[in-house]
Amino acid sequence: MQPQALMLFAAGFGTRMGDLTRTRPKPLIPVAGRPLIDHALDLCDAAGVGRVVVNTHYLADQIHTHLSGRPGIAISHEAPDILDTGGGLRHALPLLGAGPVFSLNSDAVWTGPNPLDQLRAEWDGARMDGLLLLVPRDRARGHGGAGDFVPDAAGRLTRGPGAVYSGAQILKPDLLVGIRDSAFSLNRLWDSMLAEGRLYGVLHRGGWCDVGHPGGITQAEAMLAEARDD
Repeated sequence: MQPQALMLFAAGFGTRMGDLTRTRPKPLIPVAGRPLIDHALDLCDAAGVGRVVVNTHYLADQIHTHLSGRPGIAISHEAPDILDTGGGLRHALPLLGAGPVFSLNSDAVWTGPNPLDQLRAEWDGARMDGLLLLVPRDRARGHGGAGDFVPDAAGRLTRGPGAVYSGAQILKPDLLVGIRDSAFSLNRLWDSMLAEGRLYGVLHRGGWCDVGHPGGITQAEAMLAEARDD
């Protein structure tokens, strides 16, 4: 079964952005003249995702206003507390519907093949409970870490320094039901999948930039300009 719906994470406080998010949520910070969230929604539109759920918490009214009147988008508001990625996804499940779902972070910019199309083409629910889109560390702009996962020859993942998780994935959310905490990271779900050998990864074939910090804005704009010039 292919995913029909997508969870777009947009609830965070954006603390790494400093003053840029003091009065504006991170998804509305402009990159190349357009809010970050619009870059993400362009990917959803181009991939033909029929239903998009956006979670909100910090300065949520601004995101709600920005998205008002846009068809095919539902809001999953988290109040009074923010629920983190795992809790947020579980909270949104009634809006997402049954079956596997895409999820996408709103604080990255992409070039090259549509990441959602790449994931859809590689998804195999018979052997996978999760499929993460990864970026080779030397092509992960705006990201200074050592990497997150190492894929084997079949794409099955283990944790360790290696490829960087891009913020795009397909997940079967069934395992979320058994977690009692209200707020928790999707790392909890990944750990269960890793233990069963059912978490896989595929490498993105284009460009990617983390825009979770101020320096990422300039880097993302440069990457987009390079892609236009090619």
